[in-house]
Amino acid sequence: MEYKRISSNKTISLNGRGIDMNAIYLLEARYVKDFKVFLKFNTGESGTVDLKETIFKYKKAKPLQNPQAFSKFYLDSWPTITWECGFDISPESLYFLVTGKSNIEATSVA
Repeated sequence: MEYKRISSNKTISLNGRGIDMNAIYLLEARYVKDFKVFLKFNTGESGTVDLKETIFKYKKAKPLQNPQAFSKFYLDSWPTITWECGFDISPESLYFLVTGKSNIEATSVA
Protein backbone atom coordinates (compact mmCIF):
# COMPACT_ATOMS: atom_id res chain seq x y z
CA MET A 1 0.00 0.00 0.00
CA GLU A 2 1.36 3.38 -0.94
CA TYR A 3 0.84 6.49 1.08
CA LYS A 4 2.32 9.92 0.93
CA ARG A 5 2.98 12.25 3.82
CA ILE A 6 1.57 15.72 3.58
CA SER A 7 2.31 19.05 5.03
CA SER A 8 0.09 22.10 5.22
CA ASN A 9 -1.90 22.91 2.07
CA LYS A 10 -0.86 19.75 0.22
CA THR A 11 -3.03 16.86 -0.93
CA ILE A 12 -2.47 13.13 -0.62
CA SER A 13 -4.13 10.38 -2.60
CA LEU A 14 -3.92 6.60 -2.72
CA ASN A 15 -3.90 4.39 -5.75
CA GLY A 16 -6.50 2.06 -4.20
CA ARG A 17 -4.63 -1.23 -4.69
CA GLY A 18 -5.08 -3.84 -1.98
CA ILE A 19 -8.15 -2.21 -0.41
CA ASP A 20 -11.42 -4.01 0.37
CA MET A 21 -13.68 -2.48 -2.25
CA ASN A 22 -16.78 -2.94 -0.04
CA ALA A 23 -15.38 -0.80 2.76
CA ILE A 24 -15.54 2.94 3.24
CA TYR A 25 -12.09 4.45 2.90
CA LEU A 26 -10.43 7.75 2.09
CA LEU A 27 -9.11 8.57 -1.35
CA GLU A 28 -7.89 12.03 -0.40
CA ALA A 29 -7.26 14.15 2.69
CA ARG A 30 -6.26 17.80 2.56
CA TYR A 31 -5.54 20.16 5.45
CA VAL A 32 -7.74 23.27 5.26
CA LYS A 33 -7.02 25.33 8.41
CA ASP A 34 -7.14 25.11 12.20
CA PHE A 35 -8.61 21.62 12.79
CA LYS A 36 -10.46 21.38 9.48
CA VAL A 37 -9.74 18.72 6.88
CA PHE A 38 -11.22 18.17 3.43
CA LEU A 39 -11.93 14.46 2.88
CA LYS A 40 -12.90 12.52 -0.24
CA PHE A 41 -14.26 8.98 0.10
CA ASN A 42 -14.42 6.03 -2.28
CA THR A 43 -18.20 6.56 -2.44
CA GLY A 44 -17.62 9.79 -4.37
CA GLU A 45 -18.78 11.86 -1.42
CA SER A 46 -16.56 14.56 0.02
CA GLY A 47 -16.62 17.46 2.41
CA THR A 48 -14.80 19.44 5.04
CA VAL A 49 -14.93 18.36 8.68
CA ASP A 50 -13.83 20.20 11.81
CA LEU A 51 -12.03 17.69 14.06
CA LYS A 52 -11.29 20.09 16.94
CA GLU A 53 -13.80 18.45 19.29
CA THR A 54 -12.38 15.00 18.54
CA ILE A 55 -8.78 16.11 19.03
CA PHE A 56 -9.53 17.77 22.37
CA LYS A 57 -11.62 14.80 23.56
CA TYR A 58 -8.91 12.11 23.60
CA LYS A 59 -5.78 12.07 25.75
CA LYS A 60 -3.76 10.34 23.02
CA ALA A 61 -4.49 13.30 20.70
CA LYS A 62 -3.06 15.89 23.10
CA PRO A 63 0.08 16.43 20.95
CA LEU A 64 -2.27 17.47 18.11
CA GLN A 65 -3.98 20.30 19.98
CA ASN A 66 -1.71 22.73 18.16
CA PRO A 67 -3.00 23.30 14.59
CA GLN A 68 0.53 23.09 13.17
CA ALA A 69 1.03 19.61 14.68
CA PHE A 70 -2.52 18.61 13.68
CA SER A 71 -1.84 19.52 10.05
CA LYS A 72 0.89 16.85 9.74
CA PHE A 73 -1.39 13.86 9.18
CA TYR A 74 -1.05 11.20 6.51
CA LEU A 75 -3.11 8.34 5.10
CA ASP A 76 -2.21 4.96 6.54
CA SER A 77 -2.89 1.49 5.15
CA TRP A 78 -6.63 1.43 6.07
CA PRO A 79 -6.59 4.15 4.53
CA THR A 80 -7.57 6.75 7.07
CA ILE A 81 -5.88 9.81 8.56
CA THR A 82 -3.30 9.22 11.23
CA TRP A 83 -0.50 11.10 12.98
CA GLU A 84 3.01 10.20 14.15
CA CYS A 85 1.81 10.17 17.79
CA GLY A 86 -0.27 7.08 16.92
CA PHE A 87 -3.69 8.78 16.98
CA ASP A 88 -6.04 8.00 14.10
CA ILE A 89 -9.72 8.30 13.29
CA SER A 90 -11.57 5.46 11.60
CA PRO A 91 -12.77 6.07 8.04
CA GLU A 92 -16.30 5.12 9.12
CA SER A 93 -16.29 7.82 11.81
CA LEU A 94 -14.97 10.39 9.35
CA TYR A 95 -17.59 9.34 6.80
CA PHE A 96 -20.34 9.87 9.37
CA LEU A 97 -18.95 13.29 10.33
CA VAL A 98 -18.87 14.40 6.70
CA THR A 99 -22.13 12.86 5.43
CA GLY A 100 -24.24 12.09 8.50
CA LYS A 101 -24.62 8.52 7.18
CA SER A 102 -23.25 5.24 8.47
CA ASN A 103 -21.23 3.15 6.04
CA ILE A 104 -24.22 0.78 5.80
CA GLU A 105 -26.21 3.63 4.27
CA ALA A 106 -23.59 4.30 1.60
CA THR A 107 -25.29 3.43 -1.66
CA SER A 108 -22.38 3.35 -4.05
CA VAL A 109 -19.03 2.14 -2.85
CA ALA A 110 -16.81 2.28 -5.93
